Amino acid sequence: MLWLLSPLLFVAIASGCGRPSFNNSSRVVNGEDAVPYSWSWQVSLQYEKDGTFRHTCGGSLIAPDWVLTAGHCISTSLTYQVVLGEYDRSVEEGPEQVIPINGEDLFVHPKWNPNCVSCGNDIALIKLSRSAQLGDHVQLACLPPAGDILPNESPCYISGWGRLYGDSGGPLNCPAGDGTWQVHGVTSFVSSLGCNTRKKPTVFTRVSAFNDWIEETMASH
Repeated sequence: MLWLLSPLLFVAIASGCGRPSFNNSSRVVNGEDAVPYSWSWQVSLQYEKDGTFRHTCGGSLIAPDWVLTAGHCISTSLTYQVVLGEYDRSVEEGPEQVIPINGEDLFVHPKWNPNCVSCGNDIALIKLSRSAQLGDHVQLACLPPAGDILPNESPCYISGWGRLYGDSGGPLNCPAGDGTWQVHGVTSFVSSLGCNTRKKPTVFTRVSAFNDWIEETMASH
C-alpha cells in the first residue's frame, strides 16, 4: 500500500495540479497507510527482470507525459515502465495505468555523478511513451517557483511504498499558500546508519534549483 512517512521539519507546470480529488485531511504518518489516491501524482517506477517488472523507485507525474524522479533510480541498461493510479501494489484495483518507457526517453541531469551522491544533481526526467489519462486517481504534481526555499519547520510529507529504499525518487510534498501541494524535493539518500537516525536526516534534491533544466528538457523532447 502507498505509505506516508513522517512529516519533516524544514509554479505549477499545468493548471489544476496539486489538488487531490480524495480527502487527504486524515493523513497518517510514521510509515502508516495513506488515504487511497490522496497523492495522485505519485508514480511507481519499475524495472524488468526475468520477465517481471519490479518496483524500484517513486516519482511524480509533472505533465501528462513526463515523470520526475531521482538520477540514481535510472540505469540505461534496464527496461522500465511506470504505474500511475497505484495504491496497493499487491492487488489490481482498477485505476492503474501501466505505461512503457522507451530507452531513449530517460534523461538524467548531466551533472549527476553516481560516484558522488552527496555532490547533488540527483534528478532525472522520464518521458512516457504515451500520455497519462488524468482523472480522480491520476493528477499532476505542482512544482515550486524557481529558487523557492522552504522555511524551517515546513510541514512536508514523503509518500511512497517503502519505509526507506522504495521511496527513492519519490516526492517531498509540501503545502502551498493557495491550498495546493507542491513537490519541493526528490528523495535522494539517507545515512548509511538508516533512515530516521538522530542527526542524520533524509536528503532531498531541491526541485526549485532545477526548474530551468526541467523546462528545457521537456521543451526539447
